[in-house]
Amino acid sequence: MPNVLIATDADWIHADVDAALGDASTEVVRVRAGREVAAAVREHEPGLVVLDLQIGNMGGIATYLLLEQEMEAGRLPAAPVLLLLDRPADVPMARRVDVDGWLIKPLDSLRLRKAAEALRKWDTYHEPSGLATA
Repeated sequence: MPNVLIATDADWIHADVDAALGDASTEVVRVRAGREVAAAVREHEPGLVVLDLQIGNMGGIATYLLLEQEMEAGRLPAAPVLLLLDRPADVPMARRVDVDGWLIKPLDSLRLRKAAEALRKWDTYHEPSGLATA
């Protein structure tokens, strides 16, 4: 059973997440489309879901809202969600939907590990953006 589910159509993002979070005890499984995420969560029951903001046919925000609805209704196992934002200007959108955590691309291993560690403990991880809070 994988510990991390990554949803991205970008190979470099998958490679960064796998390199930072994957090891002998942590498997990283990838889906390439937002519409595949709910089924993958149901099948694999990951301890962390990582969503790229730009996932081809269904963006990360829409995918998160679907996951949140399905988890709250008990139709999917609960898992914390980390959203990978494209730029600081995307932070207000992530705040509005109250996602568990976010990072702003480009990614690095230290920040990915720090976010994953917090989220796996059911804490939040909201990377500062330099934007004023609304």
